[in-house]
Amino acid sequence: MCVSMREIRADYDDQSIVVYQAYSPAIALPAVAAQRFVPPFKMERMTWIKPSFLWMMYRCGYALKEGQERVLAVRITRTGFDWAVSNAVESTISGKPAVRVQWDPERGLNHEALAHRSIQIGLTREAVDKYVNEWTVSITDVTPLAREIHEKVRAYDLDGARALLPVERPYGTSTAQNA
Repeated sequence: MCVSMREIRADYDDQSIVVYQAYSPAIALPAVAAQRFVPPFKMERMTWIKPSFLWMMYRCGYALKEGQERVLAVRITRTGFDWAVSNAVESTISGKPAVRVQWDPERGLNHEALAHRSIQIGLTREAVDKYVNEWTVSITDVTPLAREIHEKVRAYDLDGARALLPVERPYGTSTAQNA
C-alpha cells in the first residue's frame, strides 16, 4: 500500500467523518449521554481532533493516560471538517487563527512512528463553537474497542488487533490534501 507523506485517512461516509478525542470520564460520559459536548467541557479551550484512530491510541496510550481514560469517536459533518481544514494554518505560524493544523508521524499498533504523517486539527474560538453546536452528528465511547485492541497488541496478536481497527481510507478533497 502506497501512502502519501501527508494524507488524511479517516472513517467517513458521504455526509460525515469520524474524528477522535480522549478525555477524562468527567467530560466524556456527559458528552456521550448528551450526544454533544456539555460542561465541564470548556468551549474557550483549544481542542484537537484527530481522524487517525492509531494516532489517538498513541496520544492517549490506549486510554490509559490520566485525563484521557475515555476515547470518543465524534462523527462530524464533512462540511464542518472541510471548513476546518480549509481555514487552518500551520501550528508554527503565529497569531490567533480559528484553526491550526499540524502533521505528525502516523503511528503503528506499538506506537512506532511510521514514514507518513497524520493530520491533527486544533480548533479555537469560533471553530470550537461550530464543532460543538453545528458539526457534531454523534459521539460514541470507543474505549472498550481501544482496550480490546491494546490487549491483542500486548498478547502479540497484531493480526487480531488490525482486524479490529476502524477502516480508514484516504479522504478525498483537494483542500484537505493541501492543508
